[in-house]
Amino acid sequence: MVATQSPIDARKRPRQARSAATVEAIVEAAARVLEAGGLAAFNTNAVAEKAGVSVGSLYQYFPAKEALLAELIRRKRAELMTMIEREKAQARGRDLPSVLNGFIRAAVSHQLERPRLAGSLEYAEAMLPIDTETEALKRMIVAAVAEILSLHGIAKPETAARDLAALTRGMVDAAGLFGETDMSSLEPRVRRAVYGYLGIRK
Repeated sequence: MVATQSPIDARKRPRQARSAATVEAIVEAAARVLEAGGLAAFNTNAVAEKAGVSVGSLYQYFPAKEALLAELIRRKRAELMTMIEREKAQARGRDLPSVLNGFIRAAVSHQLERPRLAGSLEYAEAMLPIDTETEALKRMIVAAVAEILSLHGIAKPETAARDLAALTRGMVDAAGLFGETDMSSLEPRVRRAVYGYLGIRK
């Protein structure tokens, strides 16, 4: 049986610098189209025009607009995990609030660095068949937080990590839904909630 191409996967990966530059231009154009008009304005013609390439060139790499959305989601998630893993790697020798602050900053930045893009991708996630990837991401985040909580002697670290991840995600998503763009306002509010859950006086 011949494997069929999934509409949410890139058709091919660039091997040369010129091709890689074309793909980057297409992906950034996709982000800008979403920021400007949301999902209602998002289609391959608009992305190709914004990127300055033909629709045929776009289709060489992405078989459908869903593949572009999936690529954007995967890149945003990879950026988030890179920030979380960096904080975890630097955790030893730091107090718990300092490490938690780094995790919170990563979560807030993930949502508010490009808030219109993040908002559109939130809706796109529900439309795409990426539930398995979503669950894997949640498990990785919880595992990273639980490891730090355990290191600092927090009881039931996995349960606490799940609760803190849900609490943070809820507050950050709500901020995005209501159009917040001020990271310096949201971060301290999330910190107060996280510290309160853990009984940290700071």
